[in-house]
Amino acid sequence: MDVDLPDLRPDARTLTGRATLAAQDVLAGRRRGLAAMLTLSGPAVVASVAYIDPGNFATNIQAGAAYGYSLLWVVLAANLVAMLFQAMSAKIGIVTGRSLAELCRDHFARPVVWAMWAVSEVAAMATDLAEFLGASVGLSLLLHVPLLGGMVVTAAVTYALLLLQGRGFRPLELVIGALVACIGICYLIELFIVPPDWAATLSGTFVPRLKDQGALVLAVGIVGATVMPHAIYLHSSLTQSRVPVRDDADRRRVLGFSNREVVLALTAAGAVNAAMVMMAAAAFHAGHRDVAQIETAYHTLAPLLGGAAAGIFLLSLMASGISSSVVGTMAGQVIMQGFLHRRLPLWLRRVVTMAPAFVVVAAGADVTRCLVISQVVLSFALPVPMVALLVLSRRRSVMGGFTAGRGMALLAAFATAITVALNGVLLWQSV
Repeated sequence: MDVDLPDLRPDARTLTGRATLAAQDVLAGRRRGLAAMLTLSGPAVVASVAYIDPGNFATNIQAGAAYGYSLLWVVLAANLVAMLFQAMSAKIGIVTGRSLAELCRDHFARPVVWAMWAVSEVAAMATDLAEFLGASVGLSLLLHVPLLGGMVVTAAVTYALLLLQGRGFRPLELVIGALVACIGICYLIELFIVPPDWAATLSGTFVPRLKDQGALVLAVGIVGATVMPHAIYLHSSLTQSRVPVRDDADRRRVLGFSNREVVLALTAAGAVNAAMVMMAAAAFHAGHRDVAQIETAYHTLAPLLGGAAAGIFLLSLMASGISSSVVGTMAGQVIMQGFLHRRLPLWLRRVVTMAPAFVVVAAGADVTRCLVISQVVLSFALPVPMVALLVLSRRRSVMGGFTAGRGMALLAAFATAITVALNGVLLWQSV
């Protein structure tokens, strides 16, 4: 896997150029500790946005309101699976210098590639539906404007942020990182406003149980909202050429930093998801179990806990929707470019991904119900990138000396089998 690269001299006048020079210092041993970690951080933070998007708000609010703390174990299990597959995705990008979608195109039969692309595009559109609608609902409630007005504002803001891609990877990473921090701080404050039942929290986190079919639907929705197909594709693309590596020793160092970042970023995202369920359980389960819509949650929070709690809830929802909508569009570009070697203009890609949301609103559909359904759709699409990662990570022709070990492969296969089984049970019970 060793390659001889020329000495790269990025433009130190740009933020991305300075970040690349700093990364070279890390690999050379001239920068260590926290400074080194911060220098190489970014891809997992961007990917973690997918795990705290408005789809999570919808499923977690319903889970906490209807079933209290009893589904927290699903949040924990889904987060552990997410860590595993995001680390595998980052690894395949670092080792091969190619994205997962590109590798699928190179190594699988053409009919399989077309089928994978179709499923992945549907997943990307379902993702953006949830993210775009979530941000629009937040803006609509905060500004007291019609939902369509919130959608227009959201479209303008997300497009402006997407234009930052033209300035390199670092500016967009910093903006998204700030939005992720905003979401986390908002839910930390919410837990002070709505103190949870910590005994019930521990029981719900470590004692698995599903009370009825409604709990099963929400459990699959939580898995679909937590382990995201588009994030698995995107992470490999974010790491494939971010840090120039010269040999396998460099790759191992970058992989070490990447794995630590995945654990830290997704632990934070998992804590936010747990906080969502805990807040909904503490605020709604005792007397408002029928709270199933984001708008209802907002209007119920205000009289129950005051305007501050409701306002913080909306702020976190908007930060989540805007950041995840940006990331969703980036993932859609990566999927199309990798599978088809086609790249739509940014404005056209944004229009395509926004169109279903406008159709849903124009048809007068229940927005929160659409968010939950979108997460169930994602859970059915999830096995596609999971199986692809599993297969490619075990191929020495792809990974060389970095082939996944037997233990890692068995763990990934088990996680994939559980996901497929959950979906199968849901489909059987629905029929």
